[in-house]
Amino acid sequence: MRIDIITVLPEMIEGFFNCSIMKRAQTKGLAEIFIHNLRDYTKDKYRRVDDYPFGGFAGMVMKIEPIERCISALKAERDYDEVIFTTPDGEQFNQKMANDLSLDGNLIILCGHFKGIDFRIREHFITKEISVGDYVLTGGELAAAAIADAVVRIIPGVISDDQSALSDSFQDNLLAAPIYTRPADYKGWKVPDILLSGNEAKIKDWEIQQAMDRTRKLRPDLLDD
Repeated sequence: MRIDIITVLPEMIEGFFNCSIMKRAQTKGLAEIFIHNLRDYTKDKYRRVDDYPFGGFAGMVMKIEPIERCISALKAERDYDEVIFTTPDGEQFNQKMANDLSLDGNLIILCGHFKGIDFRIREHFITKEISVGDYVLTGGELAAAAIADAVVRIIPGVISDDQSALSDSFQDNLLAAPIYTRPADYKGWKVPDILLSGNEAKIKDWEIQQAMDRTRKLRPDLLDD
């Protein structure tokens, strides 16, 4: 998988992709992450990529020209399955979406900034708009990092134990069951006996029941789906 991220602040997320699972995925050749500085695509001598909005609205708007040049340059080199824009009014990101995107080959993620982007980009270039929550961030870089991480980590081979990713919260629309490690008894706080029994069938039943109970209590909306 290849992910191209377009941003006005590459330094905000460069470090994120150079450590932990994201670095491992790239080292293994399972994912390629490229970060593009939008300012490299402007002809403005001051490298500005924003301007005042028509209509007298507050804030600044990301200009159409540098975004179009960057996306067009990337698309001239390869085909992309999705051109994603991170925006608070996009479709809510969830595990199912991450699973679906992990099956794609090439993605572009455009990080919003300032007040937003010229709407014509959304009309003519963007194929998918994604929100990571009902709140506003300074820029879309954090959202792009979250999306990329959620997508890449479930590519087979990225995590050494594939079953670990498949048992995460939100797979199958359930929250994960409680997990424990040594010591089995700490200050009288004991691990459930069933997990020490060695009975795999009963442990699996316990895990499913716990996942159902926690989901019903904490996120009943997931069960509706």
